[in-house]
Amino acid sequence: MADTGKPLLIKRYASRRLYNTETSDYVTLEDIAAFIREGREVQIVDLKSGDDLTRQYLLQIIAEHESRGENVLPVDVLTDLVRSYTSQAASVVPQFLAASFEMLREGQSKMMDNMTKVNPMAKLPGFDAMRAQQEAFFKAMTGGLMPMGGSSGPSRESDDDLDDIKKQLAELQSKLSRMGK
Repeated sequence: MADTGKPLLIKRYASRRLYNTETSDYVTLEDIAAFIREGREVQIVDLKSGDDLTRQYLLQIIAEHESRGENVLPVDVLTDLVRSYTSQAASVVPQFLAASFEMLREGQSKMMDNMTKVNPMAKLPGFDAMRAQQEAFFKAMTGGLMPMGGSSGPSRESDDDLDDIKKQLAELQSKLSRMGK
């Protein structure tokens, strides 16, 4: 891919075909979903009118995944989203969803950092493969929408959780050592 700093421009023709302006070929919704999972920003515009159709197509991608049984959004969440369109909550919901996804992103990042920096098991053979598998799992769980990024400093509550995890890992390592003898 060319310049990943700017959105990948996809043009929709009158025939409803989608055209990737970087590679000069036609793409499908699944191709667009793959670009997004790879961390690429995408902008879809109507060739004739210039209207931005990105939101419409992103919603269509989500709907197709949901209809294939790849259920990420529980029915009660979908119901609440529908309700928010007809209530005063409509102004709060976008910010809430954005903040929630950001918290999830930060939590994943902290967990991955803790697995590599603090974990005494990180020295065991095969740990890197297990960590890579865990990252792939997170990527699959979030549909690639949550790239692993930096995090802000840990809170006091997460320090307590981290201490508990360290203690449990030390106990497990001790048990493993005794089993190996």
